[in-house]
Amino acid sequence: MNPTPTPLANQLLIALPSLAETNFSRSVALICQHDEDGAMGIVVNRPSEYTLGEVLGQMGVDGGSDAMKAQIVLAGGPVHPERGFVLHDGGMQWDSTLAITDSLFLTTSREILEAMATGDGPANAIVALGCAGWGAGQLEQELTDNDWLTAPADAELLFDLPLDARWQAAAGRIGVDFAHLADYSGHA
Repeated sequence: MNPTPTPLANQLLIALPSLAETNFSRSVALICQHDEDGAMGIVVNRPSEYTLGEVLGQMGVDGGSDAMKAQIVLAGGPVHPERGFVLHDGGMQWDSTLAITDSLFLTTSREILEAMATGDGPANAIVALGCAGWGAGQLEQELTDNDWLTAPADAELLFDLPLDARWQAAAGRIGVDFAHLADYSGHA
């Protein structure tokens, strides 16, 4: 399965401080798919109230290391909050896998969680409940309105950095320091 390049796939959307009063305040979303019909992504820096162990338990999936069970499940966005999305590396394919790049995938099937619980899952994975979605032209308009910055995604930010460091780190990837950026629009 070869990934189909899309304009913003594998890009991070970084909420500007002007989005402070919205669901996306200080969020970083990885765009997984983007085409003429709209865009879909996963917020990668917002914790949910659940651990992976709790989610696996609710699904009746046994196994997994203590460290894996303690992993925080992310609140991936307001769309389909009851659905699980696994953002992962590795070349293994499961049912319902979308290739974002040659080395980054999004899978929505139960079998990847079962593989993770038995130690046969990808080396790096984050689990999110829900996703973010934009209708046709909506994301382009939000970019035009300067609601978001974009930056290339990288494995360190997605899998290694603490959640509370990802917003500033993502902006720093493109030379932006939010501490020095006003959170309002200027008026003459």
